[in-house]
Amino acid sequence: MWSLFEDESVKIKWEGKIISIQPRTRVWRYLTSNRTHYHIGYNIFVAGKCDEGLEVFCVAISEKQHLKSDFRIGDVVSGTGWTKKYSNREFADFYRAGSLKIHKKCKPAEDSECPWTGRMPLMDVYEYRGARMLAKSMWNGKCFTCYYAAMANVEIQWDFDRDVKKYRFESFCYGPKSCKNYKPGRSRAVPYKGGKSALDDGNLDEMLTDHRDFDD
Repeated sequence: MWSLFEDESVKIKWEGKIISIQPRTRVWRYLTSNRTHYHIGYNIFVAGKCDEGLEVFCVAISEKQHLKSDFRIGDVVSGTGWTKKYSNREFADFYRAGSLKIHKKCKPAEDSECPWTGRMPLMDVYEYRGARMLAKSMWNGKCFTCYYAAMANVEIQWDFDRDVKKYRFESFCYGPKSCKNYKPGRSRAVPYKGGKSALDDGNLDEMLTDHRDFDD
């Protein structure tokens, strides 16, 4: 998808119960020689209400905001946010969150197996672990509440000479390689101007996570 025009961004209010928290990740792709992950905060998924009329929505928050509030699944929260300017670049429905308030705090969950739903790892933990491709059906199903799952904002370098990019969203997993729920899904095509799309078939997954053991 091309991004030639900005959407109008407006400030809104929202409130509800957190049903998932995941890392907010930006990925830069260039053919299959480079897949760089940038970890820029968290996405909190909320079931509730907002000025836009959505009953389930995603709010982007910073690592600093999360450290201050220690958000957990089950917390009842409220805040403000801005609708996104570029709908094809930002997965979260609202960003630049503010006035965050916890109305009811949930007890911390015990981590034992997937989905991992306890205290969220920090950004440097995700940076260290590296990600593997995750099937979208798993992200939208068994893995949705897992803090190792992520839906990333992906920027594809479509024409290097003219610095032209395309955008899409892709699901990834930072969890242990031994996870019984993990499925990588199909290979992902990475287009480039004037040529046949290259396929990311999992080789980059191995490269990005080869420092981790099977159960790590």
